[in-house]
Amino acid sequence: MPTFTAQDVKRLRDVTGAGMMDAKKALDANGGDSEAAARWLREQGLAAQEKRAGRENAEGAVALGVDDRAAAIVELRCETDFVAKSSEFTALADDLAAAVAERGEQAVAELADRVDDLKVTLKENLEVGRVVRVEAAEGNVLDTYLHIQNDRGKNAVIVELAGGDQQLAHDMAIHIAFARPAHLSRDEFDPEVVAAKREELENLSRNEGKPEQALPKIVEGRMTGFFKSVPGGALLDQPFVKDEKQSVGQALGGARVVRFAQVEIGG
Repeated sequence: MPTFTAQDVKRLRDVTGAGMMDAKKALDANGGDSEAAARWLREQGLAAQEKRAGRENAEGAVALGVDDRAAAIVELRCETDFVAKSSEFTALADDLAAAVAERGEQAVAELADRVDDLKVTLKENLEVGRVVRVEAAEGNVLDTYLHIQNDRGKNAVIVELAGGDQQLAHDMAIHIAFARPAHLSRDEFDPEVVAAKREELENLSRNEGKPEQALPKIVEGRMTGFFKSVPGGALLDQPFVKDEKQSVGQALGGARVVRFAQVEIGG
């Protein structure tokens, strides 16, 4: 005779998201102990999850959290667009980002059980992806931007600005979301990448029949174009989205981008 009631089954289903038969089986296997049954369901679900671990999880959502002088981006990955825009999935991404903003990156581990529970409920290969936290120095301005598409965040940006105001910081965040710079300045590019690009452009120019004596100037001009490229260039060299006649560096005036972070699903 069962040691649990229909209400016990309902409560367990509400807590874990398990199906009715799975909830009954869990309670039966654990003598009606709800906590043990929930743990048993999690363990069973995680065992099934191990079989899914090899599946590609290129979908997901990014969420922004802001707390006083800090902001955080958390990427939560899954297999399908259907799951990525579900309310349970986006709510967990939001809670993770808020926790990281408030308490630091270790907060992800604190919420590991909730991630595990959602793996059981949604039956997909879920995992926390990139996690970024920026805490602004005293006197600096912090701003964020989140592009939402198909009911979930897909492109999140944090910018820390020195010597500028909130509006300028927000304009920079929007620019970064659109232009997707690889680095803040050209000095931050890997020297090997720069050297390889320079060689490629020199060979291209020579093969086009450009005069040998003119090659250095031509290549230098093309390297400038490389650093200005959208996406992938240096932020300070890119044409500013609000006024492409000037670079981001010019648009900043006396202000300075201290750092930025961008996390994009599929990026």
